[in-house]
Amino acid sequence: MRTAAIVALTLIARSAAAQGWDMRAAAAYLDARQTWWSAWPTAARDHETACVSCHTALPYALARPSLRAALHEKERSSAERKLLDDVVKRVNMWRDVEPFYPDQTVGLPKTSESRGTESVLNALVLATRDAAAGAPSDEARVAFDNMWALQLRRGKPAGSWAWLNFHLEPWEADDAAYFGTTLAAVAVGTEPGGYASRPEIQERLGVLRTFLRQDVAMQSAFNRAVLLWAASGLPDLLTSAERSAIADSLFARQNPDGGWALARLGDWKRGDGTTLDSTSDGYATGIVTFALRRAGYASNDAHVASALAWLAKHQDGTTGKWVATSLNRQRDPATAPANFMSDAATGFAILALTYRSP
Repeated sequence: MRTAAIVALTLIARSAAAQGWDMRAAAAYLDARQTWWSAWPTAARDHETACVSCHTALPYALARPSLRAALHEKERSSAERKLLDDVVKRVNMWRDVEPFYPDQTVGLPKTSESRGTESVLNALVLATRDAAAGAPSDEARVAFDNMWALQLRRGKPAGSWAWLNFHLEPWEADDAAYFGTTLAAVAVGTEPGGYASRPEIQERLGVLRTFLRQDVAMQSAFNRAVLLWAASGLPDLLTSAERSAIADSLFARQNPDGGWALARLGDWKRGDGTTLDSTSDGYATGIVTFALRRAGYASNDAHVASALAWLAKHQDGTTGKWVATSLNRQRDPATAPANFMSDAATGFAILALTYRSP
């Protein structure tokens, strides 16, 4: 059965291999969405900055440098400059800016959750910028210092960070602290200049590893996919056998068309009682394929090739985006927030399609 499945996936890949995708349309979509997000009143934060959202701003920050390189653009877009300026401002004013969600207006314990979440996201955004530039920066060093200062040190959560929980899957829910800690590991492994080997962070890094390894088997397939991505920058985070086991579990969830469905990467139910979409989507396919590529699975691997073919085939020809839908409720497609999951899908589809092995 496994051989037949691989043959089928290979045929799918070959049949769609000639279909390309429009990088400029993808860039235009991402730039427009990030421009809208940074100006949306709901996203506004202290000192004329905007929230670094897991659905729109973070995928944008991760994917736009890769897309800029593929398009041979010489300068950052205005949306990217604004995002980076906001992050640098908040990093440098860390003690003076209000958290994303203060206790006084949102309730306990949102200040600590906001600080923990933002500290990780700031470090990851600036590490991504530094990696594209090929050199570490003072701003990223400060961001990492802020992040390590908020790492939890006692009990079962030791090694992780307080993380925003609005009961929204998959980034702000009960198990999202694990997701957040994998992003911290990604940030450490991304920052250039040998940051992951610096002596002064080894104790904190060791506790981070312990946290991520203690409950691997209990995590959702989604969290394990992000862990696989994190391990590509921190090789001793997982053993070779553990990497293979995670990859095999992801392959087992791959749909016959070559893509993945986010609904199949966790045990999730929508709060409004509507049925989750079990067809392949851009976010699940993008993030899983990117994680597999980072883990060393080549573009001609049957599973990866079919996934890349799915991504190349399923870019929306009108908007330039890849589509994904909410795990939490059915949204009105006419509203701007309905695109949140598609923002994430587009960012990670781009990362998967533009990735080149070292």
